[in-house]
Amino acid sequence: MAAVFFHHVVGDLTVGKPEVAELHDTDTLDDAARAIAASPEGAVPVWRPRAAPYDPPSGARFIGMISALDIAAFVAAAGVGDRAMRAVVGEVVQPNPALLREIDPGTRLIDALELMRHGVKRFLVRKSGSWKGITKRFSVLFNGKWLKNMESTSPNAASSSSMPLSPPSGSADKFCCLSREDVLRFLIGCLGALAPIPLTQISSLGAINPQYSYVEASAPAMEAIQKIPQDPCAVAVVETAPDGTRKILGDISTYKLWKCDYVSAAWALANLSAGQFVLGADENGSMPISVFPEPPISPSSPVEEISPGRSPRAKKFSSRSIGFLSNTQASQMSAWRTRSAYHRGRSTPLMCKTTSTLAAVMAQMLSHRATHVWVTDAESEDGVLVGVVGYTEIFNAATRSTCASPTTS
Repeated sequence: MAAVFFHHVVGDLTVGKPEVAELHDTDTLDDAARAIAASPEGAVPVWRPRAAPYDPPSGARFIGMISALDIAAFVAAAGVGDRAMRAVVGEVVQPNPALLREIDPGTRLIDALELMRHGVKRFLVRKSGSWKGITKRFSVLFNGKWLKNMESTSPNAASSSSMPLSPPSGSADKFCCLSREDVLRFLIGCLGALAPIPLTQISSLGAINPQYSYVEASAPAMEAIQKIPQDPCAVAVVETAPDGTRKILGDISTYKLWKCDYVSAAWALANLSAGQFVLGADENGSMPISVFPEPPISPSSPVEEISPGRSPRAKKFSSRSIGFLSNTQASQMSAWRTRSAYHRGRSTPLMCKTTSTLAAVMAQMLSHRATHVWVTDAESEDGVLVGVVGYTEIFNAATRSTCASPTTS
């Protein structure tokens, strides 16, 4: 196993991270939508309110995670349009305290990865104070400057990398949240130290998870919501061939709904098939012409433009709102089974081949800020789905003690 996991600690990844901005279970879904738009992985932690105004964040107050898909599904089920966005977060979030762990900044990276491999999605880490044995290498790569400790490290600091923090007396504790995306970004910066694993095919590393969730394209889009797994939070929309192979058309996931207009996405979930939902998305949502029937709204209701991630008030459903096709492309929707004949844009799922290297998949996920990549058969040109790679699979592969030989070109 690469020494980088033993020589780095969690504190290395806190450089430049902002303080925790808490979303409480008493806040509204509008508040949650704004928080999700500014967060990684399309989800944010939910906390119980502080007992006192200056209480620091605490793992004991953590309730669970709320995602973009949770909001869209709730609004779709409520059937009251944007009024559902006034509901409180506590009505939607599913309690799951195991998704967040409060850890010391001196915790070794290998120990943190082990926690994430077993389901932890966020780390709550104290930023104030000082710790000994902290490495500076990542600080230079990530932030362009040395990590400044509150007190200088002693000569024997290298042997005490897991010592607990000693916060300065009289100062308020500051905490930040580390996500799996932060860990992946760190690993991308250390590919050389992980060699030869990053250059090895994901199939050779056993990094492909064949146990994925899927729904037929002809099924109602809401059916996918009932099949959403916890990780990755995605369901593949497929067509099953007579021989039993599945061709992926798109997916319904937290990643795809990140920063969307939740009211319009909810209407589409409630009224369209899964195939129509995923095939109608255009890459930049620049087509303003409505393709599907618009939900009824009051003609006297004003249209309010609100920041990205928040549901607009009384906004009509249109191709622009969630990126559905233009009139010209809509004429092909009656034959949407021949989707290869036209540009699918953003509806195209993020895919790789079984022969892709681990480094290539990691770069795909990080560049798209995605939580997963669908894997298709390298010998098939029709996008035959064989599995999915998510954060868990990448962390498992990256921490392998031995691996197959790297691929040759």
